[in-house]
Amino acid sequence: MAIVHVIGLGSMGLGMALSLLRAGHVVHGLDLNAVQVAKLEEAGGQALSQASPPADALVCVVLNAAQTEAALFGADGWAGLLKPGGTILSCATVAPDFAIAMEGQAQARGLHYLDAPISGGAVRAAEGALSVMASGTPAAFEGAAVVLEAMAQTVHHLGDQAGPGSAMKAVNQLLAGVHIAAMGEALGFATSQGLDLARVLEVIKVSAGTSWMFENRAPHVIEADYTPRSSINIWPKDLGIVTDIAADAGLPLPLTETALAQYRAAAEAGLGQEDDAAITKLVASRAGLKLPGDA
Repeated sequence: MAIVHVIGLGSMGLGMALSLLRAGHVVHGLDLNAVQVAKLEEAGGQALSQASPPADALVCVVLNAAQTEAALFGADGWAGLLKPGGTILSCATVAPDFAIAMEGQAQARGLHYLDAPISGGAVRAAEGALSVMASGTPAAFEGAAVVLEAMAQTVHHLGDQAGPGSAMKAVNQLLAGVHIAAMGEALGFATSQGLDLARVLEVIKVSAGTSWMFENRAPHVIEADYTPRSSINIWPKDLGIVTDIAADAGLPLPLTETALAQYRAAAEAGLGQEDDAAITKLVASRAGLKLPGDA
């Protein structure tokens, strides 16, 4: 049994915290949304405070690099509430260079740092079945082992220092973001041809054009349910990281840049807080098409 602090109890972080509780660990969690903290407490966890006991491991599931650095090493950074030799698992999508810098700060404090971005969505987070793209020292992997066992179905060992984990997550986000944008165009195109979108999903699921993102997001459009499991606003950040990394490497990414422009346009159109399947709304609006749920 380990004492684990979880920073960020959104749709992913709360599921991860609950998976840790099921595995028998003591879990203290923190989130700006008190409702999420209350959900953790109802499940047997505790709110994290400066009076909480020092942790064996800290799981940081915040939005971006700035939040990661502030949560870990800011004025009230929670890395200070780790036991000597404790382990940080940093799960946000960030640039590899940033992950390397955070590893250096952790090591300077006598802590281990696992570059551990995640994939799988809120459902798999709640099931303890995430995919973790991890890189770090052998000691970091050792310190994170019981936490990873509770949260993940698959742990990919990608290197012995921070950086490769975040680089691999960028590859994943490139594909995921482009696939969702393509899904939106496909459903908009199908609508323009008078096709029943439920039938489109049925056919494409067993055809060569399918993707995990198509199968996962198309039902949101068909059901007119844009409750944000993963919001539009995530993609300008994540694809922006991808294109910045690529620019540093001198590599043009025209498909990614086009998808990025679509997400930015969707956010500017007021769709930023909606599920990322709402990219279909942007496509449909340009031709005056009606999607399921439209009056």
